[in-house]
Order: sequence, then structure tokens, then C-alpha cells
Amino acid sequence: MRFNLYNKYGYLKMWVFRSYIKKSCAKKGEKGEIQKVKYRDLGNTGLKVSEIGMGCEGFGENNCENAKLFFDVAEENGINYFDLYTSNPEIRASVGNALKGRREKFYIQSHICSVWQGGQYKRSRKIEEVTEGFEEMLSLLQTDYIDVGMIHYVDSLKDWDEIVNGPVLQYVRELKASGRIRHIGLSSHNPQVALAAVRSGVIQVLMFSVNPCYDLQPAGENVEELWKEDNYSSSLVNMDPERQELYEECQWRGVGITVMKAFGGGDLLDEKLSPAKKALTVCQCIHYALTRPAVATVLAGAHSVEQLKRSLAYEEASAEEKDYAAEFASFPKISWQGHCMYCSHCAPCPKAIDVAAVTKFLNLAKAQGQIPETVREHYEVLPHHAGECIRCGACESRCPFGVEIMENMTEARRIFGK
Repeated sequence: MRFNLYNKYGYLKMWVFRSYIKKSCAKKGEKGEIQKVKYRDLGNTGLKVSEIGMGCEGFGENNCENAKLFFDVAEENGINYFDLYTSNPEIRASVGNALKGRREKFYIQSHICSVWQGGQYKRSRKIEEVTEGFEEMLSLLQTDYIDVGMIHYVDSLKDWDEIVNGPVLQYVRELKASGRIRHIGLSSHNPQVALAAVRSGVIQVLMFSVNPCYDLQPAGENVEELWKEDNYSSSLVNMDPERQELYEECQWRGVGITVMKAFGGGDLLDEKLSPAKKALTVCQCIHYALTRPAVATVLAGAHSVEQLKRSLAYEEASAEEKDYAAEFASFPKISWQGHCMYCSHCAPCPKAIDVAAVTKFLNLAKAQGQIPETVREHYEVLPHHAGECIRCGACESRCPFGVEIMENMTEARRIFGK
């Protein structure tokens, strides 16, 4: 199995998507005239972001000419959010040129502490390098502010502690106070670090790697472990509890999640490369990520306009095309038995209860040991509640993962009072 997903410049290698593309339907959105994507709240930031966003992997290809092509497609289809982790000055400049005349149509998520030295990318915590890199970023992007300033790539608690107690966080707060960044974010692959950052109250946005294979793996400081073949050689059961806790914590605290690595660098789309030993489709990967608590947008990696459009095709894909449950249930050596995946196979309920939503709010309340007010409010506005369950068992007969749904409805009624 191949695990080196990056070329010598630090960009994801090309992968092969399954060859399907569908026409998107028009929908009115927050920015622009005719929109073709749906929008979600980015936590408590007040930003309405397209649930399909853009990763920056392909911006630098074709001598950086891809950047303008990508932004043309994004504007046409209503994508209004993108990530720019790269510090490559040529790519940043190409994005700045692509944004000319339409800066206000896009929310920029760009990374503080990602710098360019000696012709290559470097992650830095040296404040002189960090400040110089940020100023260069603004200049090359031809803008005077960034919507979400990401504290870049924090995968160890020691690193996080040094950021919190050192000059980097102070500088980031100064940038926010001056309006040069509007919201503070953090990118991480480690749920322990991400939880610490979320609980600190410092960040409003979390960039995190979300897909059905990485979600099985325990916390660690080495991102390479997430796709190491040996870590999938024995039987794995259910989502790592710290990852589940992270998503739920973000949900009730109002921290929006922007998703990286939804396709696992493309490996999840190829049966020979996938750690699960079974290929998923682009739609299935996107849908899995979007059904996790607190997720606002999937930053779809693409190396061509055609690949970006394949991710956009999610918006008009059928429920069957998005459905990941059958594939998950058939993964060898991986089991989600007894764990609700929010796949909605339990529907339809004869009492019209949104079982997946009720279960999600139940899990959020149980995780906190209380009912956060926001969770109670969201539960209250559901048109039907757990107390209406007649215990017919139809939902359990359809669940691919053997979840005790009727008991969950009983517990939800006890906790929420209806």
C-alpha cells in the first residue's frame, strides 16, 4: 500500500476519482446571484459558508493557472470558502490575482505560522518569521484582512502549550483585535490537541482531518500513523472516543469544523489504497464528513476543474449515491456495531421522528453530563420528539449497525422531558 501522499513540494499527489459528474441545481445563496451549493453556519462566527469548500492542492498546478480556473468555477457555483495552507509565494500571488474584483465573494481561511524559506515550506513558531510570513501573505493575496486566521498544524500538546504561553497567540490576538483577521482558527490532526484548543475558548474554527478511517484511530502526535497500514491490520471497533468527544464538544461550544483529508489524500477512493480495503465514492466521503457534529464545510481537494466539479456534484446526488452505510457495514476488520453513524437508514419513522437528529442531540447531552442550552433549543424546535416513539421497532430493523434505537428514544425522552 502507498502511504506517501505528497510530492517533494509538499502538495498532494494526483489521484483518480470515480468517473461520475452530475449537473448542479441553482439555489439562492448569501453571496452572488444564482448559487448551486447549500450553506451552513460556521459555528458561532456568523459566517454562512458553502458546505463544499476548496482545498488549495491544485492551485499551483499548470504553472499556477489553475487558481483562476478554480475560482471561476467556485464563483459560478456558489462556493464561498477556501483554505490556503501553502506558503508558496507563487501560489499565494496566483490566488491574489484570481481574487481581483471578487474578494468579498469569498471567505479566506489562511494559515499563520506557515512560512516560505529557502524555496520550501516551513512550519514556524519563531515570532519574527511568523509576522513576516503573515505580512507577505496579505501582500500577495492583495487584501488587508483574512476571514479565518489558522494557527497552523498543531499536533502536540507541548506545541499547543508553547503557543498559548508564548508570543504566537499574543500576536494572533493582536491581529484579531486590529481586524486583520476576523476569526481565530487552528489546524490539527490530533483530537487531544484540538480538544484542548476548543476548551480554551481561544479558537472559533477548527480545521480537522475527518473521514471514516482516520476516525477509528487513537490520538497521536505523528500524522503518518493515520494511514499506516499496520494500524488497520487488526479488527477495529467504532469511532475513537476522543474524536467523537471532539465533534460533540465543538457542536455545543459553537466551534465550526472545516474538514481536511475527507478523501484521505485520495486513498479512500481506491480499493487497493484504502485502509478499509474497499473503495468509497466522492459523495460518500463528503456525506460522511458533513454528517459529523459541528462540521460546516468540506475542503474538497482537487487537481483539476473536473475533480472540483465532481465534488460539487454532491449537491444534486441522490440519497442512494450519498449513502455510505452499506459500504461501512461491509468493511473487513472494521465494525461500527452499536454506534449510530447518523446515516438515517432508520428513516422513515411512522411518527415522523428524525431519529438521527434526536440521537445526535442525545449524544451531545450525554457527553456533557448535562443539557447545554443550545442543545436543548435545537431539540425543542424538532417537529417531533422522542416521547412520540411507539416502539414499533421499524427503525431498528433497518439499522445497519445494530443500534438500540428504541432505548435511545426512551433515554432522550427522560433527559429532554418530551
